[in-house]
Amino acid sequence: MSRLLTLIAPDQLGVGFRLLLAQSWLNALGGGMATAAGPLLVASRTHDARLVSLAALLDWLPGFAFGLYAGMLADRHDRRVLMMIGNALRAAVLAVLVGCLAFGAAPIVVVLLTMLALGIADTLAQSAGRTVLPMIVDRVDLGIANARFQFGWMGINRLIAPPLGAGLFVVAQWVPFVTQLVCAGLAIVLLAQLALPPHGVAPDDRRHPVSEIRDGWLWAWHNPAVRTLNLQIVCFNLAYGAVWATMVLYAHERLGLGDLGYGLLLAAIAVGGVIGSFTYGLVERHVSIGDIMRYGLVWETSSWALLGWTDQAWVAFVVLGLFGVHEGYWGATYSSVTQRLIPHDLQGRVGSVYMVLLTGGLVLGAAVAGPMSHHWGITAPYWFGFASAAICLAALWREIGRLAREDEQVRAA
Repeated sequence: MSRLLTLIAPDQLGVGFRLLLAQSWLNALGGGMATAAGPLLVASRTHDARLVSLAALLDWLPGFAFGLYAGMLADRHDRRVLMMIGNALRAAVLAVLVGCLAFGAAPIVVVLLTMLALGIADTLAQSAGRTVLPMIVDRVDLGIANARFQFGWMGINRLIAPPLGAGLFVVAQWVPFVTQLVCAGLAIVLLAQLALPPHGVAPDDRRHPVSEIRDGWLWAWHNPAVRTLNLQIVCFNLAYGAVWATMVLYAHERLGLGDLGYGLLLAAIAVGGVIGSFTYGLVERHVSIGDIMRYGLVWETSSWALLGWTDQAWVAFVVLGLFGVHEGYWGATYSSVTQRLIPHDLQGRVGSVYMVLLTGGLVLGAAVAGPMSHHWGITAPYWFGFASAAICLAALWREIGRLAREDEQVRAA
């Protein structure tokens, strides 16, 4: 057991890292179960496509609308406390939902309001959570540390938890939400034991929230490395959003897969992400950060062209499995680079800029995917994704190299 713990969380990362990782994996498990159980609960209350899509909208809307303010709070206040408050709010909302379900008083309005409230809680907890790792882990170890967090996202949240949540929903509708509530409670217990160095802004030194948020935007724009990452995520998520908005139709109509086949297609990405998460440390020791980023984006760009070209399911499984490996590498690399480059007192605000741009790219991509598919066929979003990603990659190729050199200088220092 001790050797397994050391493999998962090496000793040099410290006890604080293990506490932070454990609470992250718990929330990945709870959130992943809700990913499956939430839509099932909505579908059990209504077949109106507008309300079903509204539920998805309410899930990500707080991150887009409230993300910048949450990032400012993370730089002002005790980040550990904010994470605990976010988990406590999540647990309280889930307790109300479970009570309503137990007494048969959970109409669609209650379910939709629950989605919105959970989105607010998640935004608060995650905005603070993204800033904590560089406070407790040395810069040279951030790569392997972020890879372990990436496993929680790819392996637990996207691979293990969704089928578990769906299975528990079949047992009783309230069971997966009780499980998520327990995960949030255990996360609070772990966070209560976490010690962080002094941080935050004294009340007398605080300025108007808009002014503090503007500081984050300006720093993100004037730092060449972070500006490059922000431009990249908008362009590549425009492509990603267009592709994923129509993936279920692509699987059915182009590849001839049923519902199970579509689920397995998504599982292939998660499996690739798990492989990427656990091999990242080895790759990072032998491949430069610049090459990991550049050639990973080359594969992401090529993936959309390959999917647009093929009508063979096995090709799509291979392409998306390798895409998952890249996703695992990219998540760990991006987090490590930004955590090294961004000052601790700006981590929340600058990180929230990236997340707002990330969400905005997804929304725009999803908005254009439907009309494209309607007018030019189901593969049109894939060719659009390939073209837009290729243009972006060509424009940013040299800048990514500069970004990597700046990161290497910081690591050497």
